[in-house]
Amino acid sequence: MMPRGLRVWAAAPQNATVVAVMALRKFMSKIAKPVEQVDREKLAAFCGGIGAVPIATIEPRDYVRTAGEVGVVRIVPRAGAPALEVMVQDGTHLLTAVFLGRRRIKGLTNGRKVAVEGMVLRDGNRLLMLNPIYELF
Repeated sequence: MMPRGLRVWAAAPQNATVVAVMALRKFMSKIAKPVEQVDREKLAAFCGGIGAVPIATIEPRDYVRTAGEVGVVRIVPRAGAPALEVMVQDGTHLLTAVFLGRRRIKGLTNGRKVAVEGMVLRDGNRLLMLNPIYELF
């Protein structure tokens, strides 16, 4: 009579092999992907997790809630008054959130995840959102 541990191990080598092969494939796919692609996928998963609309699907004159990562923050004068422009990217496209009359917003820095909500406008090739409601993550 075999000990119980040997019988279980002897009966499961095929299942263990399948699991090991699947784990190896998953590991190799993570290693083979460029870092930028992995970052885009993580960002898209974050945006989808909070129910944000992908920026690539937004049309002008839509009132939407979208999210992404802050790429660039800059102050641009508009009609003689300061305006804070924040580039938000979600891995699919880019949206510029414009805060009129502001020079800075605490916590809104490069690399920070943010959700913005408002009316979207088109300015040339850029999508703009003026004075959006925002939420920092």
